Amino acid sequence: MKKVLFLLSILLLQFTVIMKADNVFLNDFKTTNGLIPFDYFTNSDFKPAILEGINEQNQEIASIVNQRSMPTFENTIVALERSGKTLNRTLYVFYAMLSSNADDELMEISKEVSPILSEHNANITLNEKLWERIKFVYDNRDKLSLDDEDMMLLSKTYENFVNSGANLKGEDKETYRRLTSDLSNLTLAFGQNALKAMNSNEMWLTKDDLDGLPQNLIDAAKLAAEEKGKSDAYLFTTQAPSYRPFLQYSSRRDLREKLYRMYNTMCTQGEFSNIENIKQIALKRMQLAKLMGYNTYAEYSQKRTMAGNPKNVYNLLDQLRDAYLPVMDKELKTLTEFASELEGKNMKLEAWDYSYYSNKLKDSLYNFNDEMLRPYFELNNVINGVFGLATRLYGLHFTQNYDAQVLTPDVKVYNVTDQDGNYMGALYADFFPRSTKRSGAWMTNYREQSIDDDGTNIRPIVSITMNFTMPTADKPSLLTFEEVETFLHEFGHALQGLLANTKYASLSGTNVYRDYVELPSQFNENFLLHKEFLDTFAKHYITGETIPQELIDRIVAASQYAAGYLCIRQLNFGYLDMAYHTIDKPIEDVFSFEANAIKDVKQFDAAEGCLISPVFSHIFSGGYAAGYYSYKWSEVLDADAFAKFEEDGIFNPATAKSFKDNILSKGGTEDPKVLYKKFRGRDATIDALLKRDGIKK
Repeated sequence: MKKVLFLLSILLLQFTVIMKADNVFLNDFKTTNGLIPFDYFTNSDFKPAILEGINEQNQEIASIVNQRSMPTFENTIVALERSGKTLNRTLYVFYAMLSSNADDELMEISKEVSPILSEHNANITLNEKLWERIKFVYDNRDKLSLDDEDMMLLSKTYENFVNSGANLKGEDKETYRRLTSDLSNLTLAFGQNALKAMNSNEMWLTKDDLDGLPQNLIDAAKLAAEEKGKSDAYLFTTQAPSYRPFLQYSSRRDLREKLYRMYNTMCTQGEFSNIENIKQIALKRMQLAKLMGYNTYAEYSQKRTMAGNPKNVYNLLDQLRDAYLPVMDKELKTLTEFASELEGKNMKLEAWDYSYYSNKLKDSLYNFNDEMLRPYFELNNVINGVFGLATRLYGLHFTQNYDAQVLTPDVKVYNVTDQDGNYMGALYADFFPRSTKRSGAWMTNYREQSIDDDGTNIRPIVSITMNFTMPTADKPSLLTFEEVETFLHEFGHALQGLLANTKYASLSGTNVYRDYVELPSQFNENFLLHKEFLDTFAKHYITGETIPQELIDRIVAASQYAAGYLCIRQLNFGYLDMAYHTIDKPIEDVFSFEANAIKDVKQFDAAEGCLISPVFSHIFSGGYAAGYYSYKWSEVLDADAFAKFEEDGIFNPATAKSFKDNILSKGGTEDPKVLYKKFRGRDATIDALLKRDGIKK
């Protein structure tokens, strides 16, 4: 019998060695700088690697809790921080691909592993022996010689365990496990429904339906139709590069309404309905918060934020509502009068009319529109300009790595170095839409920056993903002003990742308070209104001429256009988010609930059957639950921060260095209020934002 067991153990060991040899995720990547070996794995490798990673981390946790040594910061807190290397390496790639290349196979795998991962995380945070060690270290923190970053890691670890149910007893622990597992499955289902619904939306038109549309949009629609085997038609979708400009330019009100309703009825019924998912997600978040001793999920979620609690969030939202709502009302009155005069009849504007008439009014006031700017925003020139901004401010240099393996041929990879030639990390840039990519734009990491036990600074691998206007047969990718702004936004996140210089991965880069994380990204957008920056890249893709001064002047003059409408639009989302996460009873009807939540900031009467909530992925599947307000919170910060640059000169080296040293490189190592004060010399105020938007002179 012993011989049989011995032989079985040998066979198991050999099988494990073979599996590790075949599955690239089970070892450090053998690529230059640890870049992702896309050519050497398939979707089928993820689940085995995740399971093995869980097994490895379980063994590491067991080693921590079973040691006889007294709990210390190093043998408990740091050891926990360093655990799960294989699992983390796998999940960083898995989740990045789940957003940018989610085919049916990958989505099915995500369904399978989601409850397993939820259970694994619960097993860690509800491990009583591990919790006892963490609590011992935390309770004795004043006796330890810890620097600020060590103390932040200790506090964050302790609070994460408390917020994850470590103090719960008996049946409450099992309830916590059930709720977190249910939420994991529900949020995953929500996101997959939204993606599938988005990809199923198609509006097929003929040549007679194209009135008002710019040629580049027509060319893109024809190319999309040809790719589906129809050479005599034009395909429009609810993907942003198709949806937004169609509503902006199409003179066919009936078709604008059709596409608008197609977008805003997504996931309200049928196969991809998210209605029940919404009710259950909101309910289970409420139940989770009450289990943890809070009145609402917002109270529970906002404890570790700059805002701190719902009262402060509502205070900001209400301040902005009171300042911007009268402005929006005047804007809409003017726009209605303009549309009525243009059409020769009294017009009642609907939601699908806004972009069309607003664009025409803006054009008449400032004599420019997106199509006039597109020729100056050729993608390669924009790339040079955006990267050049980081070179000028922070001394970073970007060199394309043509040897790096990529997810698709459209993805570009750049090696990033500092002014002294030191390697700072890698940047993956994924610019164009595809059916397996979710809509919108985002930044993520394939690897976080950290400093390992032997002092090696492990540099980050950062990814930015967009859905920009595609090139056509006879034109390169020509971006809208908004798309360039989006590029700058995501690149701001990327800079926080690339410039990170912290000991611990969980405190590195964008691992900061949620209502602080948008500061670097939104800050970056401000440069787009300055000639000194635009002149570095905004060149006509045919003639090479820089964007004319008169056009820049019009851009700047128009920058405050529709400020009231745009702010109230964001507040719409902010109030809706807070409503879902301050409930104290189940939601019976999503339609009436949404209508009531946004009644004080609505812009148009709701169209029958249309809803925001079923595709509001930010809060139901994207990590912004009870946190959508953070965009406006961060906007207050970014306006205030950029005012400092305008005071000193937008490329002032000392100001840029202070922003890099205190904001970009510090991650979550210190309280963001402290870091912001170090940069600005004081707390942020709302004044700079009101001035930038023309609300306050």
